[in-house]
Amino acid sequence: MNTQISKSIRWGIVIFCLLGASLRGADSPLPPPPATAIRTVYILPVSNVIDRAQLYVFRRGLAEAQQHQAAALILDMDTPGGRIDITEEILKLLKQVSIPTYTYVNPSAISAGAIIALGTRHIYMAPGSRIGDAMPIMLSPVGGVEALPPPVEEKMVSYVSALIRSAAQENGHDPALAEAMVRRDIGYRFDDKTFCATGHILTLTSQDAAQLVGPEHRPLLSQGTVASLDELIKLIGVGDARRIELRVTAAEKLARWIETLSILLLAGGLLGLYIEFKTPGFGLPGILGILLLAIWFWGHHVAGLAGMEDVILFILGVALLAVEIFILPGFGMVGFLGILLILISLVMGLTPHFPGSPLIPEFADVSKSFQQVALALIASLAGLLALGRFLPKTRLFHQLVLDTELTDSAAPTLSARPFDLIGRQAQTLTHLNPSGFILLDDNRVAAASEGDFIASGQTVVITSATSHRIIVTPFNPKT
Repeated sequence: MNTQISKSIRWGIVIFCLLGASLRGADSPLPPPPATAIRTVYILPVSNVIDRAQLYVFRRGLAEAQQHQAAALILDMDTPGGRIDITEEILKLLKQVSIPTYTYVNPSAISAGAIIALGTRHIYMAPGSRIGDAMPIMLSPVGGVEALPPPVEEKMVSYVSALIRSAAQENGHDPALAEAMVRRDIGYRFDDKTFCATGHILTLTSQDAAQLVGPEHRPLLSQGTVASLDELIKLIGVGDARRIELRVTAAEKLARWIETLSILLLAGGLLGLYIEFKTPGFGLPGILGILLLAIWFWGHHVAGLAGMEDVILFILGVALLAVEIFILPGFGMVGFLGILLILISLVMGLTPHFPGSPLIPEFADVSKSFQQVALALIASLAGLLALGRFLPKTRLFHQLVLDTELTDSAAPTLSARPFDLIGRQAQTLTHLNPSGFILLDDNRVAAASEGDFIASGQTVVITSATSHRIIVTPFNPKT
């Protein structure tokens, strides 16, 4: 026992050292670019409806731009809007970058597009372009706009109003102007000029947004009207920089569906591994479990969440758990560390992490990730209970356990009545942890322990027997 404890402690020290080293590496500051490095400009098109695939491009693009310390990040925007939850996620990403951010409205930044534009430091517009009209609406399942009850509408408007004001305040834009894009009851005036009358939602043209206002003669919103993206790049002083344009890839479109089915894939993968650990040999449950988890990790990696370090932690956790189950008797520190690493990898695989961001993610992000993992574990438990009820009726079950009744015709050397086997001795042919095989009267028979680990080659005693299940305990001769 002392040897086992010391071995577990050594394993624990090694794992925590490796984990600490990887975390220190994740928290290290970004190295400054070489003096001779070629400057880069990242161009991120924001087109069509803003959905989850667009969020993945933002994660990828902003992470790369931050990692390479790009000279500028430009949002080339032409969108009618999109989901408010995705918009809020994009705003959080924009807040984390330290490089200059620009929006080029080309030709429309409507609704969620206007909110995202206000989340960047600089706004430029193409001739004849438009920005504004960010009042939240609800689309009906069959298409078209669905009317909201007044209390619900006020709640949504209040939330979006605070979101757009916050984005404007943090980036040097007029919060009153931003709020007028959401609320129809306030209007917007500046220098005795009415840009939007009360009862209407503010939408600015390129000429409106570029007007000089106030005693300092600053632009109302747009810092300039430029004819093309090339002209904008030259105007902001990065015309010599290398351009990197990002697009939504087919993998990111597929990852959108994988993240939608995240809980089901994770629950199915964990359930498959659990069944594989509890049955002898290696078969379909293990293959399906590994496949589902591989799809889960791949989808979240494409989505900009799970990294290779999360996959390595998960594999290491499964390996430690397998060592505890199949090699070390009982359950100790190694198994506990395995479960802990698996949980850490799953939670971190769901938590956004940005290059150069603090080591410890925001509590809200970790809490949300933990809730999803907890739901997946509950779904796995529900699946296990369902399998316990329905699996015995399937062909797969009969391939995993003793398939025939213990009768003279099936096994001539065994008793005709399973009850008569109680008290008989046998030899374990495989480890019982708790399931495996024993040798009984020269017959290979499926059996299980009462939950304890029993190594192969041990003498056991049958304590319970039915037509489909034999339970054994270690044989302890009386002295």
